[in-house]
Amino acid sequence: MFKLSEIKELIKLVDQTSVHELEIENEGTRLLIRKPGKTEVVNVQAAPITHTYAPAPMVAQPSAQAEQQQAAQEPTARPSTDHLHQIVSPMVGTFYSSPTPEAGSFVKIGDRVHEKSVVCILEAMKLMNELEAEVNGEIVEILVTNGQLVEYGQPLFLVKPE
Repeated sequence: MFKLSEIKELIKLVDQTSVHELEIENEGTRLLIRKPGKTEVVNVQAAPITHTYAPAPMVAQPSAQAEQQQAAQEPTARPSTDHLHQIVSPMVGTFYSSPTPEAGSFVKIGDRVHEKSVVCILEAMKLMNELEAEVNGEIVEILVTNGQLVEYGQPLFLVKPE
């Protein structure tokens, strides 16, 4: 079965590309996304289920208990990042910190980068896209983890420019 968050990511990805139809099968469930905004989910072992999504997918509202837990996990005071450059994701995809699972990370905290330094790979629809730093400086924070799904415009790294 597909998670709602996975379906939302795929809808956004299809919406941002020239792809008109995307079909994926996972664990006996088939997901078919067609433009404009129609999605069908068919469970192979049960009767067909059809969902139609509006251009803006539904968002589940967190419970009061979930909000309290999230607030407890968030740091109360975070240093200002105004002077830091953000390297942001140019697409929706999966973040990879190294070229292969066995290889070391492209960059670590404290590493110096230049404009053409590759800092990560973003995978979208089985295409591996190298992301360059586009700034000279020092990596001060890595904001995502290896294998994490990232959004368009999501900050990935903080760099102290030189």
